[in-house]
Order: sequence, then structure tokens, then C-alpha cells
Amino acid sequence: MPPTWLTDLSWAALALAGASAVWIARDQWVRGHRQQMRIMEVVWPVTALYYGPVAVWGYRRFGWPKSPQWRAERRLEHAPERPRWSGVATGVSHCGAGCTRGDLCAEWAVFGFGATIIGLSLLPEYIGDYILALAFGIAFQYFAIAPMRGLGLRAGLLEAAKADVLSLTSFEVGLFGWMALVQLVLFPHHLRPDHAAFWFLMQVGMIVGYFTAWPTNVWLIRRGIKEAM
Repeated sequence: MPPTWLTDLSWAALALAGASAVWIARDQWVRGHRQQMRIMEVVWPVTALYYGPVAVWGYRRFGWPKSPQWRAERRLEHAPERPRWSGVATGVSHCGAGCTRGDLCAEWAVFGFGATIIGLSLLPEYIGDYILALAFGIAFQYFAIAPMRGLGLRAGLLEAAKADVLSLTSFEVGLFGWMALVQLVLFPHHLRPDHAAFWFLMQVGMIVGYFTAWPTNVWLIRRGIKEAM
């Protein structure tokens, strides 16, 4: 079992992240600060599941100006100017939201079925995480790119794949490296999805993945493969 201090820290971090996600969701769907790009109404709360209050800060600074109602309340015709890096930051969050949803589903599925390869659950987790993250990631990109460019289903999915596969893979490289360190070195055979510490350390891994995906997103945006969001 993980040490008590880690368990306590994990529950606190998970509670804070959950509260952050609820706050963002309530602000959008109850207070009416709906996003101009609808898929971002999913991206922001999911990002809060691992970034917690940092996601709330990002949402208030970069998400609010994308809300027509928020601008109307302040009598602004256009969104305030924002720093160039914010487009990359939001784009990585968009990619990370797909990864996060895929990882959540896959981790519970692998745990529920007791799947192992060469006696380790880590390899099935990698496979499940990547496949589901790819599915969610491409879907998220499709609902961002297709409406923006006026694309049909086939063309939209192709462009979504071009924009997301490299970004998502870069995100998972960071996450998978962290997962290997945790499960093989720091807490070998001691952490499972029914422990709070498992999900707290997954939060850390997703933050690591966020930064390993950053350079790839900069490159994709500069090449025009992915839109700055």
C-alpha cells in the first residue's frame, strides 16, 4: 500500500481537481458562458481533472473571452487580444482531453478484466490507453476542425487524424514514461486504479504528457496542420 501521506495528498488533489471541473462546467452550462467552439465545453472541465485550479485560471483567462455571453456582459465586440503561446496551450489541452478520457476508460477496463502481458498490467494499459486516447482524440479534433473548415465526415476525420496523431502520441510518450517509472520503480506492484494514489500519480503523468506534447503542437501549428485554438 502507498504511504498514508501520499494517500491523503492524493485525495486532496483529486477533490480539488473535481471541484475545479465542476466549477467550470457550472460556469458554462448554468451561468451561460457557453464556448463558441462547443467541443471546448468538454475540453475545459476534462483538463481540470488533472490540472485542477490551473485549468480554472486558464479557462477564466482564455475560455471566457471565447464566450459570446461573457463578451456581451462586458459590451465587447471582439475577444481581447491574447498572447501567442495561449493558442498552443489551448491546443495541447484539447489533445490532452482526448487522452485523459481514453486513459480513464482504458485503465478501469484493464483493471476490471485483470489483463496482463508477461505478468504486468502496464503493457495492456499502454495498448488500451493509446487506442482509446486515439479514438477520443480524433473525435475531439473532428468536432473542432470540421465545423471550422466546413468539412464532411470523411475529410473531417482525415484532417483530424493529421492534426491529432502526432500530438496525441507525444502526450502519451510523456505519460507512459511516467507510468513506467511509477509502476516499475517507485511503487512496483502496489498501485491500482482502486487507490487514490494511482489517480493522483496519473494526474502528474498527464501534466508530464502536456509538456512533452507542447513542442509537437508548436510544430503542427507552424506547418498549418493544426489550428491555433
